[in-house]
Amino acid sequence: MDARLRAETERLARSWQRHEAAWLRDYLVASVEDPRLSPASVLTRHFLIEAILGDRELALMEAELRFALGGCWLVKQVESGAGPEDFAAVRHALAVGADNAEGEPLPAYLQEAWAVGPEAGDEARLVRGALEKLLDHLERTDPPKLAEEPAMNTMLAAWRERLAEIEPTGWELLEPACGSANDYRALAACGLDRLFRYRGLDLSEKNIANARALFPQARFEVGNVFALPAPDRGCELLFVHDLFEHLSPEGLEAAVGEVCRVTARAMCLGFFNMREGEPTRFRPVEEYHWNTLGAEEMRDRFERRGFAVQVVNLAAFLREAFGCEDFHNPGAYLFRCWRQG
Repeated sequence: MDARLRAETERLARSWQRHEAAWLRDYLVASVEDPRLSPASVLTRHFLIEAILGDRELALMEAELRFALGGCWLVKQVESGAGPEDFAAVRHALAVGADNAEGEPLPAYLQEAWAVGPEAGDEARLVRGALEKLLDHLERTDPPKLAEEPAMNTMLAAWRERLAEIEPTGWELLEPACGSANDYRALAACGLDRLFRYRGLDLSEKNIANARALFPQARFEVGNVFALPAPDRGCELLFVHDLFEHLSPEGLEAAVGEVCRVTARAMCLGFFNMREGEPTRFRPVEEYHWNTLGAEEMRDRFERRGFAVQVVNLAAFLREAFGCEDFHNPGAYLFRCWRQG
């Protein structure tokens, strides 16, 4: 690693180490970033499941996304100040098939998730039941503690049951920039961790200490995406969220090269600030960066290194698949990448 990347590594580490460990543990798993609700996290888990099972579980995947959208909407209502009476009005409006609750528009995906008939499949009924329990909680609890409501774990429990009979693959699954086990929490809860040999890496010693405290049985290590501790094609699968926007031009090239070098089969990459039809704009902020990434430029970087890339704009995907018009981040993307040859 050259001197510039070593210096950038030190700056990035300081950016995280300055925070309290408790803050690092909680801040990227709250609100709509909760991995049980975040569409980016949900779709990443689906990517891993597809790598093993193909398209066998499409119905449960669709159901989990419907639950995630409904849960995100409820979270946003709580954060906007809605109280028990407001949620009682939401329940009544859904029950009578109204498209608004006392003037508050109800999104189409929530109405569809609620209006399941007797012919609906098990997955659709599961979503309806879970959302009803969340509304029960919101009607009777003030202030609400939605994150602690057991129904929030409904879809993870359903996956744990579905995956229980699947034999472990033995595949290495690598997650650089794993934070305080931010996404691993849901991997463990849904049973996916058992199917892979997971390894999480992060620059922050505090993040790794948090992750080890939460999951002492899992492998978490201090590690650097500029020099991943793995041989060429040493992991079958890799995923990483919200990393590349924080890197310098040299750091971004190094990180792209490293994740491509170590991945044998496929990887799922999450971005939070990307635009199509625009060049990448690098913007230093304090000791790291807050970049706007050009989708085409980033895709080309991975294609040049031998990967086929499916570019997914989350807002467009959710709008087309579920009629979702209120996804909170138009700059959120996933790259689904498969090694060619």
